[in-house]
Amino acid sequence: MSPFLQLIFILALLILVAKLAGYLSTRLGQPSVFGELLVGVLLGPSLLDVVHLSILTDTHLGEVLREIGEIGVLFLMFLAGLELDFRELARNTRVASYAGTLGVFVPVLMGWLIGLAFGMEMNRAIFLGLTLGATSVSISAQTLMELKVLRSRVGLGLLGAAVFDDILVILLLSVFTSLMGGAGGGPAILVTISRMVVYLGLAALFGLFLLPRIAHFVGKLGISQGTVTLAVVMMLVFGLTAELVGGMAAITGAFLAGMMFGRTPEKRTIEHGFSVLAFAFFVPIFFVDIGLQVNLRILGASSLWIFAVVTLVAVAGKLSGAGLGARLGGFNNREALQLGIGMISRGEVGLIVAAVGLSEGFLSDDIFSTVVGMVLVSTLITPPLLRWSFRNASENPVKEAA
Repeated sequence: MSPFLQLIFILALLILVAKLAGYLSTRLGQPSVFGELLVGVLLGPSLLDVVHLSILTDTHLGEVLREIGEIGVLFLMFLAGLELDFRELARNTRVASYAGTLGVFVPVLMGWLIGLAFGMEMNRAIFLGLTLGATSVSISAQTLMELKVLRSRVGLGLLGAAVFDDILVILLLSVFTSLMGGAGGGPAILVTISRMVVYLGLAALFGLFLLPRIAHFVGKLGISQGTVTLAVVMMLVFGLTAELVGGMAAITGAFLAGMMFGRTPEKRTIEHGFSVLAFAFFVPIFFVDIGLQVNLRILGASSLWIFAVVTLVAVAGKLSGAGLGARLGGFNNREALQLGIGMISRGEVGLIVAAVGLSEGFLSDDIFSTVVGMVLVSTLITPPLLRWSFRNASENPVKEAA
């Protein structure tokens, strides 16, 4: 088969099995994302390795799937942002800042100490801690959408905490690589902070004052799906500039774009169009691809106990750090537990940080595999734990903003 035929074959296969697995997962009382993640593991190199079947000879196939999946997570975070507005998020700034900050520093500290206990060098131990500090809220956001509690106090606090988490992890990663690589030290750190501030300021000004006018103008032109097309373009531009200008994750830019469009009268039109595009094609590829990237076979028997300890510390660090921050911010014990669980998943953000560590020589191959395994486990356990934590909970979704 030609490379194109191989691509459409694997896309058809992955989307079909993802949707079937998601359906079976909901029938078993779990979020659909749990089934999509799990089937990705089964189809990946850990078991079946479908991307490397004899009939699939295109060496770039896995890379293409990964990039399609990354677009999927942009769609997912845009939809999460579309459900919110600044006033709702501002009411949870205190809990978001506490949970986001402690949700980073506690697991980073615990990971650093564990690395030292394993006999790792200081810089490698610190980087191991950094990999545990990352959070990917996309998995939790999808689960909260399915549970219809994304606009609850916990949902709003979780999304706000994830923004703080993303900024802190990127900042700490930049500080560490600058100091270890001799890339300017203090001035380089100042540049990193300045880039974030400039990006957030420009994104807010554009989104608050220009974007609503542009959306209204495009809506009157009569272009087929013009408003949805504009939203797709803006989502991609916000994601692109988040990385190029702000030095932040593209998912943060997509989330901000969604929040900006959530203020416009075209919100419902955009939500419908995005939901069709996202959940019919891009998002299933994203969740399945997480499993496709993981090869648990390379974890030897001698590494299993290290993997178990790192995974336990990763889960405990987020639960205790983010949960304590939520309590300090005014949440009750149950809400703090729910928020802490929502912060457990590392997803693609954890994989990105780990990849940086491997390329820069801060993580050895076996520790990298351990971190990847931790990312997979933390991502798999988050949806069912979230559903369990919300079971019989008297959550009152936040009312729509006027």
